[in-house]
Amino acid sequence: MSAMIVTTLLVLLVVVAIGIAIFLIFTNPSLSRDWSPDQALMPSVDFINEKRVRVKNIRNINYRTTRDYDLDYYDKEFDLDEVISAWLAISPFGGPGAAHAFLSFGLKDGSFIAVSIEIRRKKGQRFSPVKAFMRQFEIMYVIADETDVIRVRTNCVKYTVRLFPVQTEKALIQQVFLDVLKRADKLGKDPEFYNTVWNNCTTNIIRHTRRFSQKPIPFWNIRYLLPDSLDKIAYRLNIIDTHLSYDAAREHFDITKYAQATKPDDNFSTAIRNHLKIRPVD
Repeated sequence: MSAMIVTTLLVLLVVVAIGIAIFLIFTNPSLSRDWSPDQALMPSVDFINEKRVRVKNIRNINYRTTRDYDLDYYDKEFDLDEVISAWLAISPFGGPGAAHAFLSFGLKDGSFIAVSIEIRRKKGQRFSPVKAFMRQFEIMYVIADETDVIRVRTNCVKYTVRLFPVQTEKALIQQVFLDVLKRADKLGKDPEFYNTVWNNCTTNIIRHTRRFSQKPIPFWNIRYLLPDSLDKIAYRLNIIDTHLSYDAAREHFDITKYAQATKPDDNFSTAIRNHLKIRPVD
């Protein structure tokens, strides 16, 4: 290949790279697109006072398949001191290491509020890590009933879900929960792009947690990109409430078969935890 051809190709590559960079720089996130129906409604939060909140549009969709479902939402008002437990959920999908991580918070009344940080899909869109790096998806905090975000994974798409109890002070759990609510509410007014590397499900969980935790949670780790083994970091830092070995804990806190065995009239959150060996909350 002649020097002239090589030079021409290099120039073309530079021009294309500059064009892509300009496109990305001037592409802005939006709240107004033709959203997938199950992600069209964003959550919002009324911060009534320092101790009390009203969470609006908690999603409670009954998924028969990922395309066939009944839309349902509800609001819930409660004091922050009613939040007494936190759970880390990890659901592997796709290739090695690929997974979705999300949180769930338990209340004194026995209910649970899950927070799943996801791309906000337009109609017909599917997740792509490459597109997610190229400012092609907005980010949203799905605040939902566990029956929604767990069952759709275990029962509809047949993914595994591991659900780990978090071992920490209730005050810290409440601080993290409030921080999550503030960000969820803000995204309903000021949209952002999802990013595969620095604004994904796991990096946001880490930021919320590091803001209040005294544990040496790494600012960055390759597992934040491939979070199927994020539980290894949590286990090593004694964040998971268990005396089991790491491998045994992974098996014990796999709630997939229990979720798949639930019936419509069951209390879903209770049914998926009945077998778990955890210390009672004071």
